[in-house]
Amino acid sequence: MKHIQRYMKNINLIIGLLVIVGFLIIMIISFFYTPHDVNSMNIPQKLRSPSSDYLFGTDEFGRDIFSRIMKGTQTAFAVGLMTVFIGIIFGILIGGIAGYVGGWIDEIFMRMMDALMAFPGIILALMLVAVFGPGIVNTAIALGIIAIPAIARITRSGFVQHRDTEYVLAAKLIGVKPYSIMFRHILPNISSQIIVAATVTFATAMLAEAALSYLGLGVQPPNPSWGRMLKDSQAYLVGAPWYTYAPGGAITVLVLGLYMLSNALRDFMDPRSKA
Repeated sequence: MKHIQRYMKNINLIIGLLVIVGFLIIMIISFFYTPHDVNSMNIPQKLRSPSSDYLFGTDEFGRDIFSRIMKGTQTAFAVGLMTVFIGIIFGILIGGIAGYVGGWIDEIFMRMMDALMAFPGIILALMLVAVFGPGIVNTAIALGIIAIPAIARITRSGFVQHRDTEYVLAAKLIGVKPYSIMFRHILPNISSQIIVAATVTFATAMLAEAALSYLGLGVQPPNPSWGRMLKDSQAYLVGAPWYTYAPGGAITVLVLGLYMLSNALRDFMDPRSKA
């Protein structure tokens, strides 16, 4: 049984890394090269099926779908990274202070996080994007705000577990500053949980960005977005199914790869799995 579990962990890690590295390579290449101009319209070539000239076919404006999928990786990774950055920075600050200080500060901070978590994530994102306007930055800020409570709770739990341990008490006795104890002593000991949470947040942010773009509130045309491409392809699902398969497949494979990687990281970083 243990051999099977170890095998599955390795499979998850290998597949997850291959998927992420593959999309990262595509994203890097897209900064310098795409087979066709992503925004160049060629109406006589519209809705062409996949061929050697157009690997994934063309859309309703004759644009190369493969080139737009390549360029769309920039949007996906940009939103994912900005979301994780916002969630990690504020989540660690709020959760760390709440867990280390405790008392009424802990109560206030955690009730604020509970209030944020009470809203369904996509509804809150829709509201924030509707208020501040669509676009990559505003979408990432909205999704980052949604990501803060989960990371703050994980961080708080880790700080509560470690704040009364011997190494923390010893650091207090020799006069180490509280912020130093928090971020130089406790935080590294809970970094594994935060890394796993960040990986899951990355995948969730990509799905949410695709959903917002699908609804017309995310990345705006002509910038390529997989969610927007999925929406535009609906009208041609019967006549040109490749138009739907390409962005749908990209979203599915990348998010699946991220979840497989997060599962592998969680298992490898769990001390009980090494027993």
